Amino acid sequence: MAEFRLYNSMTQQKEVFKPLVPGQVSMYVCGVTAYALSHIGHARAAVNFDVLYRYLEQLGYKVTYVRNFTDVDDKIIRQANELGEDPISLSNRFCQEYTIDMGDLQCRTPTHEPRVSDHMGQIIDMITQIINNDYAYVVDGDVFFAVEKFPNYGRLSGQKLEHIRAGERVSVDSRKRNPADFALWKSAKPGEPSWDSPWGKGRPGWHIECSAMSAHYLTFKFDIHGGGIDLIFPHHENEIAQSCAACQEGRVSYWLHNGHVTNNNEKMSKSVGNFFTIRQLESASDAVYYIYNTLQECEVALSPFQEGAQKEGAEQNGRTVKITQEAEGLISKLENEFETKMSDDLNTASILTGAFQDVLRYININMKPLKKKNPKQQQLYRSLVETKKAVEKVLDTLGLLSSDTYSEVVQQLKAKALIRAGLSEDDVLRTIAERTLARKNKDFAKSDQIREEMEEKGIQIMDVGNESIWRPKALKE
Repeated sequence: MAEFRLYNSMTQQKEVFKPLVPGQVSMYVCGVTAYALSHIGHARAAVNFDVLYRYLEQLGYKVTYVRNFTDVDDKIIRQANELGEDPISLSNRFCQEYTIDMGDLQCRTPTHEPRVSDHMGQIIDMITQIINNDYAYVVDGDVFFAVEKFPNYGRLSGQKLEHIRAGERVSVDSRKRNPADFALWKSAKPGEPSWDSPWGKGRPGWHIECSAMSAHYLTFKFDIHGGGIDLIFPHHENEIAQSCAACQEGRVSYWLHNGHVTNNNEKMSKSVGNFFTIRQLESASDAVYYIYNTLQECEVALSPFQEGAQKEGAEQNGRTVKITQEAEGLISKLENEFETKMSDDLNTASILTGAFQDVLRYININMKPLKKKNPKQQQLYRSLVETKKAVEKVLDTLGLLSSDTYSEVVQQLKAKALIRAGLSEDDVLRTIAERTLARKNKDFAKSDQIREEMEEKGIQIMDVGNESIWRPKALKE
């Protein structure tokens, strides 16, 4: 079995994954600041770590996966004030919307989804410990972390303290001992939610929440900390400083970061306004359609054999029916290729090509010869059942195996393609009829033109035997 390697941002290299506790994995991922609908950049982070979560469990690990909600933050307060809404109420609403989006993306629910507002006790306790350890100071009810007290500050991001300017989220505060010092606790201001603390009423700074909640659920030592690459500095850098200041034994073994989603070569961001929400996506991948259409047709082809196969226990004349050598070889190749790619830092980009496509091709070719209640077809039946299972296992690990039926998914993908194209089913059928007539009249130039125009809209017309059908097609970039 290939060694599972992950790219560790701390060491800037791929490393063999070895959990602190054999057979168990502890993972914390920074979640969203909930004040608006989430965009596809948030979707990328959620999907990346969902695949990691699934694959770790497939490898046999018991995974404790923590992903937080930030429900106390400057942006939330600003948005709530503009809408005349309570900040916690507004954030709660968008936490719920995010959960709906995660369901639509087929991301599994983490083990814990803590919110800042529910963990003020843990946050205040950690700040108190940091002050007691002489890494923070109090000024007029605010608490700042003293970065110069922490000699390893900058080791994750590579930033040098003398080159670091004040944090991006706050303006320079003259009360700071160093411009790079950051807030652990902010004193209460009019119109803002606040909580009691030893330093007066106030609320936590941005960074302390994740240190406190990760320690609460996973202790100060855990395996994986993840998030978007934009969080390396200052957020994750400050997390390291806080956690180690509170507990010198604090350590994360692997720092994992997903890349940006860009729009016109600029990072997609709610604050910039160059984003598409998850709900605005009308994706209708032809590759995914082909997969589900193949599985649906295979299911239909196998259905006449299901009852008989269950009664016979996959046996024929008292002997267990084995799958064909070709099917066995294809499954083995798929499993090996899948393991090799996933073990290489979750190299998912090409998993649905190569051996995976070979198995789909085998299914498409061999489900046609199946004949109802033909005992000689039992080996072929078993071969198709097992190759179908192999495909489903890959899809499940990638989070692509829907809880809907294959038929429903195929119809959903076609419906999305129609919405994207601005067409109805009747529009497409009329176009197909027009093209059929052109072909009948040997007007092949017009026939080709119709097909090309439809492909530009994301609709592919295919000739199958004596009829023409359509399916979604990826739009040209």
